[in-house]
Amino acid sequence: MEKLHIYDSLSSKLKPFVSIEKGKVGMYVCGPTVYNDVHLGNVRTFLSFDVIFRYLKYLGYKVRYVRNITDVGHLIDDIDEGEDKIAVKAKAENIEPMEVVQRYSIGFHDVMRAFNALPPSIEPTATGHLIEQIEIIKKLLISGWAYESNGSVYFDIFNYNKNNSYGELSGRDINDMLHGSRDLSGQSDKKSPLDFALWKKASSGHIMRWPSPWSNGFPGWHLECSAMSSKYLGDSFDIHGGGMDLKFPHHECEIAQNIGSSGKKGANNWIHTNMLTLNGRRMSKSTENTLLPRELLSGDSEHLTRPYTANTARFFIHQAHYRSILDFSDDALQSADKGYKRLISSRNLLEKRTKNGAKKGSFDVVKWHKSCESAMNNDFNSPQLIANLFEAAKVIQNDSKDSGILGQDGAILLAEKMDLWMHDILGLTNENVGDSNNYKTALKAAMEIVFETRKNAREKKDWTKSDSIREKLLDAGITIKDGADGSDFSIS
Repeated sequence: MEKLHIYDSLSSKLKPFVSIEKGKVGMYVCGPTVYNDVHLGNVRTFLSFDVIFRYLKYLGYKVRYVRNITDVGHLIDDIDEGEDKIAVKAKAENIEPMEVVQRYSIGFHDVMRAFNALPPSIEPTATGHLIEQIEIIKKLLISGWAYESNGSVYFDIFNYNKNNSYGELSGRDINDMLHGSRDLSGQSDKKSPLDFALWKKASSGHIMRWPSPWSNGFPGWHLECSAMSSKYLGDSFDIHGGGMDLKFPHHECEIAQNIGSSGKKGANNWIHTNMLTLNGRRMSKSTENTLLPRELLSGDSEHLTRPYTANTARFFIHQAHYRSILDFSDDALQSADKGYKRLISSRNLLEKRTKNGAKKGSFDVVKWHKSCESAMNNDFNSPQLIANLFEAAKVIQNDSKDSGILGQDGAILLAEKMDLWMHDILGLTNENVGDSNNYKTALKAAMEIVFETRKNAREKKDWTKSDSIREKLLDAGITIKDGADGSDFSIS
C-alpha cells in the first residue's frame, strides 16, 4: 500500500505521515463553543475529521481522538475584551450559563448522531481543566513568557518573537499585525496590542468567574486547547485540526503557548478544513444567509425546496476535498441526492450478481480497491474516492448475468469493498436497509431535531411552519404522528 500523505498547514507542504509512536495516533480537534446551535460549517469540519478518524483506524492505527467542548472564555468577536458568548446567551434568556452549555451540548451531540459521526475517544470541557490551565500560566510566568497586569495575565509576544515567529501558521507578518491592530478598551494593560490573554480578571458584571492566584476571573480561549491537548496527548502529538477560521488567532496562539510552556509546538501536523458558502455567498447570521442542520433535515428554509437526509448532506460534503471551499445550494443537494441513491442502488444490485453467472469476471476488484486506498492516502481525497465508487457503480449497472464483467467472485468481493468505503470510511448508511442499526440511530436523532423544531413552532402558534414541516416530510415519505406522549414517525 502507498504511504499516507497529509497536507500540513504549518509547513504548507504535503508530507508523508509518520506517527510519533508506532501504531498509534494522537489527534486533537477544536470542538464547538456551546452557546448556540451548531451550523453546517461546523458540521463540515467535524465530518471531515470523522472520515480522517475512520481512515486512520482502517490503516490499523490505534487512534486517540480528542475533541473538546468550549464552555467558557470564548468572548464576543474572538478578542480579549467583552462578554463571554455563553454568558450573553444566558443573560438574554435569564438562565444559568451552564444551562446554555447543557442545552447546546446535547443539541450538538444530536446533530453528530444524525450525521453518523463517530464519537471522539475523549471529549473534555474547558471548565473541567481549569487547574491544568492555571499550571501552564504559572510556568509561563516563571520563564518570562507571560506577565501579570492588574489581575490579568498576558502572553508576551515580543519576548516570544525574539527566537520564534508569531504568525508562521497563518502567514502573517508581525509588523503588519502591529500596524493594523485596533485600539481596544483595556489595551493599556498589555505591553503590546498583539499580546493575548491567558487569564482575565472578571469585571463586576462578568458572571462566569473562578478563583486563581491572580484574580477571580476566567481563562483565555486559546489556553484551553493547549491545556487539554497536552494533558491527553502529550507535549508533542500527531495531528491538530479545526476550521480554517481558527488558524489565526486561535491556533497561532496555541503554538506560542505550547512552545513557551514545553518547548514543543504541539502537533506535528496541522490540518484545516475550508469554509462553507450558501448560494455563492459566505454563511452569515447578520445577512440571514444561513442554513442549520435542523432546517436541512426538515426542509424548513427559504433556501430549500424540500428536506434532505443527513446521508445526502454527508455525501455532498465529502464530494469536495476538505481543503476546498464548498457551496451549499438546493440544486447541488438535489444532484448529490441522486448520486448517493445511484450508489446505493448499484450496491444493492450486487446481491443478484453474487448468485448467478460465471465464477470469474474481467473487472479487477483488487486493483480498484487499491485505487481507493491511493485516493485516501493522498491527503484524504474523498472526491477521488467517490469518483472511484461511481466507476464501480457503472461496472455494476453494465453487468448482467452473462456479461462476464464481474462474475460471482468479483461481485462478492466488490460488495465487501464498496461497503467498506461507503459505510466504514465515508460514514454513509444504506437507507434501503431497514435493519441497519447505524441508520436507525441516525434517523431517530435526525427526527428528534425535527420534532423539536415543530414543537417550538407550535408553542409560538406558528401553525404555518408546523404544517409546512409535516407536509414536506410527507412528500419525502415520512409521516409524523402526534400523540399525548409526544411525536413519532413512520416511513412509507
